[in-house]
Order: sequence, then C-alpha cells, then structure tokens
Amino acid sequence: MSALEDGAMSAPGAARRRAFRLATWLALALSLPVLGYLVWRERAAPPLPPAPPALGQVPAFSLLERDGSTVGLETLAGRPWIADFVFTRCVLSCPRLTREMVRLRARLPGPAAVRLVSFSVDPEHDRPEVLAAYAARYGVPPDDRGWLFLTGERPVVWDLIREGFKVTASLPEPGQIVDPREPILHSTRFVLVDSAGAIRGYYDAFDDEAVARLLGDLSLLLAEEARG
Repeated sequence: MSALEDGAMSAPGAARRRAFRLATWLALALSLPVLGYLVWRERAAPPLPPAPPALGQVPAFSLLERDGSTVGLETLAGRPWIADFVFTRCVLSCPRLTREMVRLRARLPGPAAVRLVSFSVDPEHDRPEVLAAYAARYGVPPDDRGWLFLTGERPVVWDLIREGFKVTASLPEPGQIVDPREPILHSTRFVLVDSAGAIRGYYDAFDDEAVARLLGDLSLLLAEEARG
C-alpha cells in the first residue's frame, strides 16, 4: 500500500479523534459555569437558623400507657415528641385539643421521626382502658406506638405536669366560676420536647400561626439532631 493510500485511510480516524477532543473540551467549557454557579449558590445560601433553645428539662417519670405498659422518659429518648394534656370526661376544650393533635399528626414526618404523647390530667378516672377507648374514638388503634396516652397516680402526674412541663393542672379554687363541662383546669398548649427530654417550645394548639411555628421549629430541631 502506498504512503498516499495509507494517509487517506488514516485521515478519517484522525478527524474523529480531533472531533472527540473538541467535543470533550467544549463540554468541559460549558460545564465550568454551571459548576461555578453551584459552588456560589452553596456558599451564598444562608445557613439554617438554629433550633429553639432548651427551656427546661422533663424529669424522669414512670406512667402507664393505654395498653398497660410502663412508659418513662427513657422510652421516649432518641426522637423528638410533642405533648398535650387532656382528660376523657372533658367535653369543652379536650375534644377540640385532640382533634387538633390529629390534624397536627397528619402534617408530621411520621412516628419514626416524631412521637405524640397525651397526658391525662384526670388520672383517677382515666385508667388505661378508658384512655384506650378515648384514643379509639379518634382513630388511634391500640397497637399504635406513635401516639401514646399516659396516666398514673394523681400526685405523680400532676407534679410532672406542673413542675416538669411548667403548665397548668388544677382544680378550681373555692368560689371560682368554672364551666361544669371542664371541671379540671389544664393547659391547651402543645409542648415540643427534643430527643434528650429538653423542652424546646410551647404553642397554643388553637392558634394556626402557633401550630405553623411549631412545625417550623420541629423541622429545625430534626435538622439539628440529624447533624448531631
């Protein structure tokens, strides 16, 4: 084969190699601005604000769940939780409060990330089987461990609520005018607690803006705990 023929045959191969190199450099040149933008955006994006600070610590406790099992602070460790305070004989604020908890639950990441805990302020009446029936009325099955309903002895429960959570649980003072539909005075706030049992916030359960703030604070708390 002559040199002329050999060159003619190799020319297409050389052309293909040149075209490949040109395409590679062109792709690189086009990608550099994109990479630069991504780096700039990462650096320019404001950091997430911190989660709300700790406002107190829930003390150790041991109470009964509606299935008869014992639940303590260590049971709840490892993930954030949201507490509220109700009693089953209440026909004024408690039904609404529990419905608001149902609505809140539908907006949460799920029981694997966040748990709900309802404490009875009427523990003499609200024994486990009574709480089980109450939970069932709101669609919470007995084996649902993502929402716990707790009771115990009144001095223990009330001390935990008043001294631990720093919220109201009391009987009316003599002469105090009280709606007979709600004979026990109690808080209608949700309380956000982190995975270590520290209280991170209080939120009016009947205020949509407060509940939205709770969800925002919870997101920041989950991000904080994910970072370790």
